[in-house]
Amino acid sequence: MIKGFLTVSGWTLLSRVLGFVRDILIARFLGTGAAAEAFFVAFSLPNMFRRFFAEGAFNMAFVPLYAKKLEDASEDADAFARDAVALMVVVLTVFTVLGILFMPALVFAMASGFADDGRFSLAVSYGRIAFPYILLISLAALVSGVLNANRRFLAAAAAPALLNIAFISALLLVWAFPGLVPMATPVPSLIYGQALVWTVPLGGALQLGLVWWAARRAGHRLMPRHLPRLTPDLKRLAIIAAPAALAGGVVQVNLLVGRQVASYFDGAVAWLSYADRLYQLPLGVVGIAIGVVLLPDLSRRVRAEDREGQRHALSRATEFALLLTIPAAVALLVVPGTLVSVLFERGAFDADDTASTAVALMVYALGLPAFVLQKVLQPVFFAREDTRTPLKYALVSLAVNAAVAIGLAPVIGFAAAALGTTVASWAMVLLLWLGVRRMGEVARLDDRARRRVWRIFVAAAGMGVVIWVTNIVLTPLFGLGLSVLAVAILVGLGILSYFGLCQMIGAVRLAELRAALRRG
Repeated sequence: MIKGFLTVSGWTLLSRVLGFVRDILIARFLGTGAAAEAFFVAFSLPNMFRRFFAEGAFNMAFVPLYAKKLEDASEDADAFARDAVALMVVVLTVFTVLGILFMPALVFAMASGFADDGRFSLAVSYGRIAFPYILLISLAALVSGVLNANRRFLAAAAAPALLNIAFISALLLVWAFPGLVPMATPVPSLIYGQALVWTVPLGGALQLGLVWWAARRAGHRLMPRHLPRLTPDLKRLAIIAAPAALAGGVVQVNLLVGRQVASYFDGAVAWLSYADRLYQLPLGVVGIAIGVVLLPDLSRRVRAEDREGQRHALSRATEFALLLTIPAAVALLVVPGTLVSVLFERGAFDADDTASTAVALMVYALGLPAFVLQKVLQPVFFAREDTRTPLKYALVSLAVNAAVAIGLAPVIGFAAAALGTTVASWAMVLLLWLGVRRMGEVARLDDRARRRVWRIFVAAAGMGVVIWVTNIVLTPLFGLGLSVLAVAILVGLGILSYFGLCQMIGAVRLAELRAALRRG
């Protein structure tokens, strides 16, 4: 399992680093103006429904069923996968066409604050180009589920990097050859925005192509041989997926609430999007890896009635999550302005944008451990084909998010959107934890995990002091234009101090990490 975590984490880290390069270029060429905000809204629409259909409802229901069929040698797991592919193609093709037709309504639901200015028509135009991405990336997510359930993590983890490579290439090509995007009014930010939005479906096709090729090489023939039929397996899939779909819908409504609040403050959609990219780095590297690897692993252990194995898997996943997430959250809280400034403050992105993005980043950082712990706790339910309980908890988190974001917006401004997300995430973790405790010893942390968790917090606090002092000492370097060197020193000292403290107080054994890296 640790080998799987490291494989997925490594490739996700590469993808997120490329994502930073992409966002640095977007900040440089588009800043926080109308084209940037329109693109962020347009791109978030297919991504929102992707999490709803693919990574949410469909995969949370599909992966446990598929993994259990793999355990039973008499079952044809790939036949079930082909039926699922056929169903997804039909449903999402219809949904994509409807989304393109009703794009003005979708944009209004996402950002009604755009309605009174030019951002609305621009977001509608961008949204219609980007929306077919949902079909391509949802199919890619399903095929990735097949690969992950067969313990083949490499291609599925590497695929997201292709989208960021496509974005970076498009921006650099337009920068080098501005005439590539013919426009009646050659406004630079609009030219770059147009190039970005056309790259979205292209990137989806590249991701689907990679995982489909990897599945075929592994011997999985997933091309449907007939129109979707409502087999008993698909009926079971629908029964399990329905509550997960509703739960996924609630999560996306949470995002909608935040986006709506932000749309009434000029530049806030972009500020939140740039802050989101920073906290998504540890969330993606740790949280996605855990979600991808833990669910099929737990599903197999539940099928085999391996109670001790279930407890061991949950405990190691919790250790892994907190070991990397807590120091990341501390760093984002202690030096947010430095990180945002070095990464984004150039060209159309100015000092005021840095200050506002740093505020949002600090609020998100407070919720980072909660975002990752959800990835640890939810598979405990999904592995047991229980999608209704997380739905109930998601409804509560929706109410919490709406109350905080809408209620506090008149008081603290756009930051209320980020605060609502953070508070709602902690509410969700609390409910998931209480629900897991009712399952008994099988879903509780073992003695090793309980000994190490509090030590991780102590080591992270010590690291926070080190990087806070180092940031002050390195201030002259920022003034001399050596900000990248200063941040490199800051990150290096942070890593050394954190893992050194972890080793000293027993939060982790470095020998264990070296052994896991060799296995990975």
